[in-house]
Amino acid sequence: MRLWVSGCDKKYYEGGRGLHAPDRDAALGLGIATSERMLGICRGRRKFLAASLTLLCIPAVTWIYLFAGSFEDGKPVSLSPLESQAHSPRYTAASQRERESLEVRVREVEEENRALRRQLSLAQGRAPAPRRGNHSKTYSMEEGTGDSENLRAGIVAGNSSECGQQPVVEKCETIHVAIVCAGYNASRDVVTLVKSVLFHRRNPLHFHLIADSIAEQILATLFQTWMVPAVRVDFYNADELKSEVSWIPNKHYSGIYGLMKLVLTKTLPANLERVIVLDTDITFATDIAELWAVFHKFKGQQALGLVENQSDWYLGNLWKNHRPWPALGRGYNTGVILLLLDKLRKMKWEQMWRLTAERELMGMLSTSLADQDIFNAVIKQNPFLVYQLPCFWNVQLSDHTRSEQCYRDVSDLKVIHWNSPKKLRVKNKHVEFFRNLYLTFLEYDGNLLRRELFGCPSEADVNSENLQKQLSELDEDDLCYEFRRERFTVHRTHLYFLHYEYEPAADSTDVTLVAQLSMDRLQMLEAICKHWEGPISLALYLSDAEAQQFLRYAQGSEVLMSRHNVGYHIVYKEGQFYPVNLLRNVAMKHIGTPYMFLSDIDFLPMYGLYEYLRKSVIQLDLANTKKAMIVPAFETLRYRLSFPKSKAELLSMLDMGTLFTFRYHVWTKGHAPTNFAKWRTATTPYRVEWEADFEPYVVVRRDCPEYDRRFVGFGWNKVAHIMELDAQEYEFIVLPNAYMIHMPHAPSFDITKFRSNKQYRICLKTLKEEFQQDMSRRYGFAALKYLTAENNS
Repeated sequence: MRLWVSGCDKKYYEGGRGLHAPDRDAALGLGIATSERMLGICRGRRKFLAASLTLLCIPAVTWIYLFAGSFEDGKPVSLSPLESQAHSPRYTAASQRERESLEVRVREVEEENRALRRQLSLAQGRAPAPRRGNHSKTYSMEEGTGDSENLRAGIVAGNSSECGQQPVVEKCETIHVAIVCAGYNASRDVVTLVKSVLFHRRNPLHFHLIADSIAEQILATLFQTWMVPAVRVDFYNADELKSEVSWIPNKHYSGIYGLMKLVLTKTLPANLERVIVLDTDITFATDIAELWAVFHKFKGQQALGLVENQSDWYLGNLWKNHRPWPALGRGYNTGVILLLLDKLRKMKWEQMWRLTAERELMGMLSTSLADQDIFNAVIKQNPFLVYQLPCFWNVQLSDHTRSEQCYRDVSDLKVIHWNSPKKLRVKNKHVEFFRNLYLTFLEYDGNLLRRELFGCPSEADVNSENLQKQLSELDEDDLCYEFRRERFTVHRTHLYFLHYEYEPAADSTDVTLVAQLSMDRLQMLEAICKHWEGPISLALYLSDAEAQQFLRYAQGSEVLMSRHNVGYHIVYKEGQFYPVNLLRNVAMKHIGTPYMFLSDIDFLPMYGLYEYLRKSVIQLDLANTKKAMIVPAFETLRYRLSFPKSKAELLSMLDMGTLFTFRYHVWTKGHAPTNFAKWRTATTPYRVEWEADFEPYVVVRRDCPEYDRRFVGFGWNKVAHIMELDAQEYEFIVLPNAYMIHMPHAPSFDITKFRSNKQYRICLKTLKEEFQQDMSRRYGFAALKYLTAENNS
């Protein structure tokens, strides 16, 4: 099954049914309306020939004949044999042949018209006058051919529309999209673009991401955990391409990565014939297949599809002494490019742009708009390369934009380009519409985009198949099914949501604080950053909308923005349980230090704990021994606390009742083995033994076991981890001069469920027993003590 489009109409059809048919199609029938548009529009585009009566005679007579012959019993007849068969009850083989003959004759007339246009241009001694910048023009799908914009000298040839019908996009044809993406911020921006494309798409997609090592790590994890069907992603090392363009001086804020679109013919696979190239600050308002279909409009040597620049930048009149690179008229914007790779390779594109850049740089010294300047300089010398796209395929909201002159109604727009560092603060009369469209996809729940494409088989995905196999083995009638299912849920994960920059200490003693949190604990971040100067790895459990709230919160905080050694990893919400141990594992996995301090977000470490732990790592030889250093935990019931600056001050507050040992009044067993009585007078580290339900906060090597994911929400999540450390023969060593204090907060949703829901507690007990059985299988006889300890507790 194919999507079909008329050369003049450019409306999409799937199996002969209009996807965007106007009201009159519904009233008169799709075939009749198509016929009228095809005849009417083609006539309209020859009105300028009125200047020569002689030249008009032949096509006028022909059109009178065709118009009269296209009616049968006073009714218009469709030129399309497929549509005629669908709508005409008197369809016969003879009428089919007549209509096919008529269709061929229409094409012949169009060819005659093109020849007459060229003759008229030669007779006048000049090419037809260009139409500047799509001024004050509303584009419907009929006008989506680019014809009205392509009468510039050197571009007109081959751009006129064909009124015959042609296949455009196969139903399951893969659409290829290339994006250059480098760094933390660009990796975050590209997600909004991808969401807008996925939201509208009906075809399989293949993303080609030219990325640096940072962006590849982030986006590879994101797509792997996103698990969107019929989407393939390949990465190309941008750092290896730097030498190709590093010789070009560039003043644009995108830096060297802003020049890498120039080398896509060399970078992308040799068997890839065409690709849509997009900037990261693009938002789609339509199916990308509509843009992919425009490739079928390319004629002759056209190999680049571009939208005219919507500012006066290349006209050179923005300010005094403004000297832009050479361009054809207003020039073209490279935020959206259709690249015919095979044709460009045959034209030796690499040599073409390099020679042009070398020549222009002799006078210009550097580029101002990166690849866009060089593309325009090449086009200036080779205008035949360009197929000009209608402006709605790249509505540019730059600082000096004139984009509102290309449309009357925002409903016509297809692609919004936020090509300004100011983003949502650009001046435009429809800025609220653009802002709302952008925010819609920015905060859109990405999990909703995991939908299968109807009728298009996806490539086999090993991770997806394994997940389905694991889920199929679960008993859906089990009262604890939802708990068991959570263990296998794949949560979409965006690593390093904010800029991260940290070099580990050279002495290999560095320690990262590891914690997890949700939106209701966000207020703790600034306090922790003030107490801990070392690196931090945080996993945040948020929805897409909450992630944007967090971003605004962080960017508005001087404390957080001054810290570049905090890694924020977003794990997106899914399911009904808080995946506490998954979050801990995500935070643990993405640290860059040999050791980690496994903490919780509602604890404040003592001042200077970071340096104290680094010294203890050396003192206790953690590099060569299996030790877990315990940081004793205390708590206060006061929201405002004068934090103790020393152990002596803390002991005084304990004696006064301002502080308490953590959970002594509700869960004594959790921290009792720390032996706080001994800690009061200890001056050297001391060893303690594991006991049932022990859950201290520890410093361990980064190669320690992960947390068990079967425990979600409240209960036994840390206990199980400490039990496994003990099973692996870790020694528990209490640090005599270390401490942390739990700050009060409202009870979590999960602890409330635990206390109020009997089934919750029953399932937790069941999972606990299964975990202990697994421990016995893994660690044998040594694990029997856990069952004994549990029975005696």
